[in-house]
This record gives sequence, C-alpha cells and structure tokens, in this order.
Amino acid sequence: MLFAQLPDDLFRPLASPSRAFNAALLLHLHRRVLGAEPVRKAELLAEIGDFASGWSEPEVAGDEPVPPDPAERRAALYRRLAESGWLIERRERYVPVVEFDPEARLLLEELSRLERGETRSYGGAVLEVLGGLESALGDPGNRSEALTNAARAASAFLAHVRGLAAGMRKVEERILREPDRAKSVRLFFEDFVERHLISDYRTLHTRFNPFRFRASVIREASGALRDALTVRALAEGLIREGRAADLDAAERAVRGDLAGILSVFEGLDGHLDAVDAVVARLERRIGAAVLFMDAPDPGAVERVAALLRAVGAAEDAPLVAAALTVLRPPLGEAHLQTPRARRAEIPIDPLPDLEPDPAIDRFAEAKAAFRRRTTVTPETMAAFVEARLGRRGALRGSGIAIDGVDDFVVFQRLREIDLLFEGRLGARYGVTHLTDRLANGWLDCPDFLLERRAGA
Repeated sequence: MLFAQLPDDLFRPLASPSRAFNAALLLHLHRRVLGAEPVRKAELLAEIGDFASGWSEPEVAGDEPVPPDPAERRAALYRRLAESGWLIERRERYVPVVEFDPEARLLLEELSRLERGETRSYGGAVLEVLGGLESALGDPGNRSEALTNAARAASAFLAHVRGLAAGMRKVEERILREPDRAKSVRLFFEDFVERHLISDYRTLHTRFNPFRFRASVIREASGALRDALTVRALAEGLIREGRAADLDAAERAVRGDLAGILSVFEGLDGHLDAVDAVVARLERRIGAAVLFMDAPDPGAVERVAALLRAVGAAEDAPLVAAALTVLRPPLGEAHLQTPRARRAEIPIDPLPDLEPDPAIDRFAEAKAAFRRRTTVTPETMAAFVEARLGRRGALRGSGIAIDGVDDFVVFQRLREIDLLFEGRLGARYGVTHLTDRLANGWLDCPDFLLERRAGA
C-alpha cells in the first residue's frame, strides 16, 4: 500500500498553513539542488536560506514560530523537512550529506509533473506505439518486449486523453464562474492554453496531422493479430525471456497486447470529440467576452433609432440613393462568424473473426518438433552417452554406432561435451583427443576417447 511505503509524517508539511512555501521549497530542491547525487549539508542549508529570503514571515512560519536569525531559521526549515521524512542525512568520509528519501522522491516527481501541467505531443505518442510495434513484428523472436512497451505506451496515451477533457472542463468552470472578463481571458490563456492544451493540438486539422500514423498502427496490429505464426513467434520470445510460464499463457498475453493497442486507436474518436467540444465552447465564450469587454450601454440602440427618425423627419433631409450592386453583395449570413466544423467521421471496417487454420497450427507444430530434434540439450547428450557407455568407463568415438539423424546431431558435439552448456557435463565426462581419425559415413574427423570421470 502507498502509506506503508512512505514515512508517517511525510504529508505534514503539505497540510500545514505554510504548505505553499513548503511545496515550493521541495520542488525547488528537487529541480535545482538535490539531483542524482547527494549534496553537502552546508550547501543545502545555504540554498534553503537563500530560497526562504524571498518569502514573507507568515508564509514561511505558518503556525510554527521561526527564529529571526538567518542561520537558525534555515536550520529550523531543514529540520521541518528531515523530521517529516522528506530528507535523509548520512555521512560520507565524515562529511554530512543529504538526499531525498527514495519513496518521497517518487512522490515529488509526480507532484512536479502535476505542477508543470499536462501537455503532451500526440504525434510523439503515436510514433512511440508504431515504433514499438514495428520493432516487435520485425524481429518477433528477440524483440517481443517491444510489443509490451507499445501496449503500455498506448494505455498511458489513452489515460492522458481521458483525463484531458476532464481537466479542460474544470478550467472551463473556473472561467465561467469568473465575473471579471479580463481575468477570465487571462485564465483562458494561462490555465487552459499553456497548461492543458495538447502541445501539437493545432496540427490535428492540417496535413501534418500526428494521427497520419494511426492507420499504420491499426494495420500492423490487426495484421499481427490475424497471423497465427507471428503470434506464436512473439509468444515463444516471451517464454525465452521468462515473462510467461507456458505457450498458452504467452499467446494470451500477446493477443491481449495487440487487442489493447487496437481498441485504443480505434476508439479515440469519442475522446477527441469530447476535447473538441470543450475547445469550441471555450473559444466561443472567450470570443464573446473579448467582443463585449467594454461596459455595455443598454440605451445606445434606442438613441441611434431616435436619431435616425429625427433625421428622416427633417424638412431638409438629404435623399440618399441605395448603393446596390451585384458585384458587392450586402452584408448577410455569410459574413457572420461560424463555429468550427466537426471532423468528418472516419469509417471503420470491423475486423473479421477468423477461425485458426489447422494447417498453420500443424506447420507450427512441425517447426517446433524439428527445432526440438535439432537442438542439443544437456539431457539428450547425457542420455546418448549413458546408452553407449553402459557399465564401461571409456569409449572411443570410432566405436559409437550412429543409427540416424537424431544420433548424428548429438554425436557431432561429443568432442566438446566437457565445454558445452557452461561446463555442466564436464564434471561427469572427460574427452581425450587422439591422433587417429574416424570415418563412419556421417563424419570424418579426429578420433577421441570419451571417459566417465571417477565418482560420477
């Protein structure tokens, strides 16, 4: 659990009346002072004193008295963070050094991310998933981990998009509750545009649309999901890397990752429509606020109408000819501001539900059987040797009969039995290389003497 890993008093500085100063001090130390290496305690105290000098006394103290002396003041602030569990003090060659608590540092990184805001490149996220997919499918036997990373990146990207609309709606509520129009415009640009808007949002409707790679992601993932051989190769890679217990579990994991990537990129339209709706709403309201920034005058229309009637009723009122021409049409609906058009819906073809081809399964089983027959293991080699040695203690290579391909695969490696498999069989068997040659119709090589070691 979270609170079983963190110190008991860790949140005390962030819940006190001086929490604004404490949070700013922690973020300052995290970004500019306490990096990957610990710092001397004297340097840290000096940095705390310099930072606190720019804050007022009530902001620093809160409900705790702070000494007026600068040296005692920075020492008290240091003790506040150390006693609550944020800082750890130790000695390196009799020199006191300070660093962040490891678990507290992880929490501080998340707080720093929240303080910076949630801007993200959609193009970078799509390319990250596409790159992982292409890497895994290009070499499924050795890079199956790339598929897991791509699925994890797609899931994180979907979580970002889901939270983006909610965060934007919170800012929208703040702007709508603000009675001061000038302040509402400032909130729009500071809290909405700079912090919550996607960094490449403006390119979503251009030819450099970051989602131009989205079709490639869907094509690669759906093609791999329909290819039983590719799924089998990725699953075998998971087994070799120790991330799956058996082939069935590995195949389920591979299909789950591919299906997760497909569901993310095929279901993005609904989340993007929610984001577009919030953006369009805010832009209309901010545009109206900017249009009516000046104080309204309710009687202006009546006064202008009365003025026009008085001019028309005058005896010397001038006659004004209507200047109508087909080359310059009058102002009308075409000149009014129109809301942003909604994106055209992309037609989605449902994936066919294909039954596994028995021929493909038999081919995969045949490949696995061939791999098993041609792969020499310590068990197969020990069984081959024991069947030939029997009760004898030694046997020449020229005296070993080869009955087929399976025997030959093992026989050709017997001369290296004491070195193979990191020397696992070297404690049981020894090999002496002879000057004579052997020729058995399968192999022509120097002869050797295979012996069982004493006590084996």
